[in-house]
Amino acid sequence: MRPRAPQPLEIRRPVRVAALTPRGAALARRVAAALPGAVCWLPENLAAGEGGCRSFVRFTEVAREAFARRENLVCIMAAGIVVRAIAPLLSHKGVDPAVVVVDEAGRFAVSLLSGHLGGANDLARQVATLLGGTPVITTATDVAGLPALDALAFRLGLELENLAAVRAVSMALLNGTPVTLVDPAARLAAVRAAHPEGFQPEEDLKHALSRPGPGVYVGCREAPWPPDWLRLRPRVLAAGVGCHRGVEAEAVLAVVHEVFSREGLSLRCLRALATVAARRDEPGLKEAARRLGVELVWFSAAELAEVEAPNPSGVAARHLGTPSVAEAAALKAAGGRLLVPKVKTPHLTLAVAREP
Repeated sequence: MRPRAPQPLEIRRPVRVAALTPRGAALARRVAAALPGAVCWLPENLAAGEGGCRSFVRFTEVAREAFARRENLVCIMAAGIVVRAIAPLLSHKGVDPAVVVVDEAGRFAVSLLSGHLGGANDLARQVATLLGGTPVITTATDVAGLPALDALAFRLGLELENLAAVRAVSMALLNGTPVTLVDPAARLAAVRAAHPEGFQPEEDLKHALSRPGPGVYVGCREAPWPPDWLRLRPRVLAAGVGCHRGVEAEAVLAVVHEVFSREGLSLRCLRALATVAARRDEPGLKEAARRLGVELVWFSAAELAEVEAPNPSGVAARHLGTPSVAEAAALKAAGGRLLVPKVKTPHLTLAVAREP
């Protein structure tokens, strides 16, 4: 199985477009038809005879089910109705879906809830464009023309490790206080270029952490983080595993955790476990990958034999047809360089590589 290319983490959720009146229903049908995967929801008397439109008795039912399924909402009705319907359903901005409210004339599309992480700001802009209206965005960073790092992280395929730190960073940007930025791979280069006064780049992480105020780190290293440092994790690491038959998931996980902890690497950056095809059906490897939330990928012995690994094994060559499993699989999966050479335990070997 070839490793999939890392996908952006931005979630394209299904959209429910709901309305209450005949005039609103006409707009709902237009919006639902134009948004990929969107479904129109109308009261029973308005949905009758309308192909593709689903019916409801009470709008609160539509809202409740949307939140339970994490589906976004476009509501063509009064904002007060929507607020009362969703108020009991609110949980956390990290999980709440986007909610956009549109007036029945289609003049305004208001981003009401989950503007950044849920994508309501972008959804409001999209709906406004469809209807020839005006998007109404009230999040402070958007209004000030500053980067919304929580939304940007998803667009760039970065995992946002500590959502609570977004507030400290955003407040510093809004107050005109430069934010320390450690970004060795320059993943936020475009943001820095657009807002040179907003960020103070630092190359040395230890020195950067000694600076007062909030900061942003983009990378895989661990450190004693201050609470106001936002950490954005790229999924760029692959752990190669060579193992005996019948290896248990706990053994694999113990070595992975030990190696990542010892090397100061974040497990949030791990994208895949990689091994030789002869071990692809090992239940322990499959379970370890599942519990780590990563792919299990594998390569043929011939493919691994072509990889130049620094610590070949005659035993692996005799039994598996390749002089390296852990290092070669890690390098093959990551397509980059070796970070952690082969670590040996009684039941398995493990190595870590990262993308270029």
